[in-house]
Amino acid sequence: MAKTAIKAAGAQQGGKDMVKVIKCVKSDKTGAYTFKEAIVHKDNAKEYFQKAEK
Repeated sequence: MAKTAIKAAGAQQGGKDMVKVIKCVKSDKTGAYTFKEAIVHKDNAKEYFQKAEK
């Protein structure tokens, strides 16, 4: 299933320029950590980590 998402994203913008990023986010309610995954362009990877989680 993940391969399909990568292929779809790669077909639009060039697959070799896309990277999968995983961000660790702490929950305010429970204090437990969760992981947010996204496929972004390699030039936007730093911006993804700097952006505040809503």
